[in-house]
Amino acid sequence: MMKKVILVWFRNDLRIHDNEILFEATTKGDIVIPVFFFDPRYFKRNKFGFLNTGLRRADFLIQSVQNLKINLQKIGADLLTFHGKPEDIIPTLCAKYDISEVYHHREVASRETNISEIVETALWSAKINLKHFIGHTLYHKEDLPIPIRDIPDSFTAFRKKVEKESFVRPILPAVTSIVTHPHLEKTTIPTLLELGFDDNDIEKLEKDKNALLLGGETKAIQQVNKTLDDDYTEINNYNLITPYIAHGNISPAYYHDCIKKTFNVSNKKKHETLTLRLLWRDYFRFMLKKYPNIFFKNHDNKYDIDTSVETLKNFIANGSDNSIINQLLDSMIKLGNMPYEYREILAAYIHQELKVNHLVGAAFFEEYLIDYVPATTYGYWLHYAGSGTSLKNNLKDTWQELVKRNYKGEVLEK
Repeated sequence: MMKKVILVWFRNDLRIHDNEILFEATTKGDIVIPVFFFDPRYFKRNKFGFLNTGLRRADFLIQSVQNLKINLQKIGADLLTFHGKPEDIIPTLCAKYDISEVYHHREVASRETNISEIVETALWSAKINLKHFIGHTLYHKEDLPIPIRDIPDSFTAFRKKVEKESFVRPILPAVTSIVTHPHLEKTTIPTLLELGFDDNDIEKLEKDKNALLLGGETKAIQQVNKTLDDDYTEINNYNLITPYIAHGNISPAYYHDCIKKTFNVSNKKKHETLTLRLLWRDYFRFMLKKYPNIFFKNHDNKYDIDTSVETLKNFIANGSDNSIINQLLDSMIKLGNMPYEYREILAAYIHQELKVNHLVGAAFFEEYLIDYVPATTYGYWLHYAGSGTSLKNNLKDTWQELVKRNYKGEVLEK
């Protein structure tokens, strides 16, 4: 009898626990071959001149892939890694290893869905199925009480609807054993230099390493435990977890489960705020599904794109005359991370004071944030600019008011 060989195409799901595609592949397949691609499209500059993936996020990604590879090796498998386009390599792997089916998580932003479609077309000619899974949200799409097209635009209405009429699925156990191909080829993880980053920038990054978050599932679980401890009361809590959710080192459902398990009366407000952030993340993803490409359209015609690019790049290079804004800018550039309250201040300054178009501002965040997610980053920026899908949640305060209310003056720590 012919063995069923399943290729698991990892994307933003770099973990072995609560991972539906890996769990199902080990259940349905006789042989499982995990693979990850460092797709060169993600390391180019966009039309505004910003990198699609900045240096710090690329470094975090490499660490996440390294950790996944180690964790897979511990349970009998390995992770094939390639610096290339999946549509160019997956068909070759399918022929080489007699792949029966390819599993992957579906995304919602246009670049990601386009790549899936190209791969699907390439596989179709070889009569191999690309099986899509949906697993990047807290509330599963199939469990929503209404179709995507009927989801309320109001975030509050969306929240009440799902909390009342839906449920968060139980998390899946970690995969503990994998049978892989006995003659799997040896591959290497590309370096930052091989991904196209400059030697001098890489050297500066190494000097900042002690201040930066480390990627990977193992570190993610440690960080969750740290930030949910009752003794941890810093403003840095959710933003120390989002990089791991963005890369799929942990799932939103896993984090939600940990929040529930550590909930008590004394930490009620903190845990409610964390859950609210997870719901916003779901909301943006479902809105992008309801209104395809909406967050990437120009809703801000009063601010010229070319002028905005020039203004923003000058600000990045030279800063401002406000010390708080400069600290936030410095944190964004050096750390690629800061509390969401601080991101709102920086974004409000960029949009209100510098008069920068929301698409250009979002592209700046896209390059530098290590927790960049298309729907969330661009969705928030549309609200910062006053044109978001949830009208009541559009930013109405000035950046000065936000500073007075939310800036704590704390040192941002990992």
